[in-house]
Amino acid sequence: MMIDEPVREARGARLAVSLSGTNLARASDYNQRVVLQAIRTSTETTRVDLSRTTGLTPPTIANITRKLMDAGLVKEIGRLQGPRGQPAIRLTIEPLGCIAIGLNIDRDHLTLVALDLAGHVRARIAHTVAFALPEDVVDFVTGAIGPLLAKAKVKRDRVLGVGVAVPDDLGRIALPGRPQAYSRWAGLSIPELLATALPWPVLVDNDAAAAAIGEAQTGAGLSLSSFFYILINSGLGGGLMIDRHYVEGANRRSAELGLLPDATSAVPGAVVQDIVSVSALLQYLANAGIDGASLGNIDEADPAVRAVLDHWVELAAKALVAPLVNINCLIDPQAIIVGGRLSEPLVDALIERLHAHLGNLPLPAMAPIVRAGLGEDAPVIGAALLPFLDQLLPSDATLMQVGRAA
Repeated sequence: MMIDEPVREARGARLAVSLSGTNLARASDYNQRVVLQAIRTSTETTRVDLSRTTGLTPPTIANITRKLMDAGLVKEIGRLQGPRGQPAIRLTIEPLGCIAIGLNIDRDHLTLVALDLAGHVRARIAHTVAFALPEDVVDFVTGAIGPLLAKAKVKRDRVLGVGVAVPDDLGRIALPGRPQAYSRWAGLSIPELLATALPWPVLVDNDAAAAAIGEAQTGAGLSLSSFFYILINSGLGGGLMIDRHYVEGANRRSAELGLLPDATSAVPGAVVQDIVSVSALLQYLANAGIDGASLGNIDEADPAVRAVLDHWVELAAKALVAPLVNINCLIDPQAIIVGGRLSEPLVDALIERLHAHLGNLPLPAMAPIVRAGLGEDAPVIGAALLPFLDQLLPSDATLMQVGRAA
């Protein structure tokens, strides 16, 4: 494979806010990334179509596609039959030209996936565990990486890198049942932690940011240039995508939906994720005498369970109204996407109540609220995309000569 040395850059680095120039080598790299992405997002294409789509000259397209084929990332699949002239050669992505590993570390589960270059999950291994400690994660990854690659039918030399999605403040946020030892996550270097288990470059990002990136690349966000992503997992997170670019904020803490004050609560210092989170929902169920270690273990058709779920949906919708008013008025996205570890019927019920509450308000504009396409695996799929974005796929920062931090 033709792969550059991995460089970690801030997601938010953009050419528009920098006076940085470029050089021919970087422009060439960027063009190659653009062509690869154009091939990735097409079932099949031709060099003529690529030239038309990218604006690059036919000789440049010919040169780039030859390099991509030599690297094993693109392949020819015959000729396009037409009425006249030389039939064009059809090109498509080579899915197993390389793969990336995604790891999602959350407070109630661990998930590992192998993602191919086309964006398809080739293998997935998940483990439900409450508040896994650092050594638990190392043990899980060490034991699962071999079976994962065997299931994906790929060798280790085809692995591009590893992306890890974790909630912000993993060892700091207080949640029901959190053990004292869980605070060891605070300030821990995850790449250093996983160095003994994973021999590839490791990139780490916030789970909601990873979920938004995953949704933008392979889910409901494919057809949207701007959207706000709501991730309902053990906690509550948000992700903001503007013009197909993830907006991270000055401190990489943009879209911190879960930590907004909850105006509907009488509890001093209450925040939105105290209600809108899987942890809170499970606590509501436990308080009602319904025992379930995870949402997958409960029967949503049971009348007693249904009553708790309906009550929680109403409370969650009310807690989200003020944040969504701000999102609509300040950002004006094309859509608001709701994903995470809730069941599809539960997400749909929440969306219905949100539309009902927001529909009664005189907003200048209201973005439609839709269910995420990737469901509970959006963070881990987005995590697996990080190595592709870092080394193979286009970003504005690829063109910059300065401001790139190793």
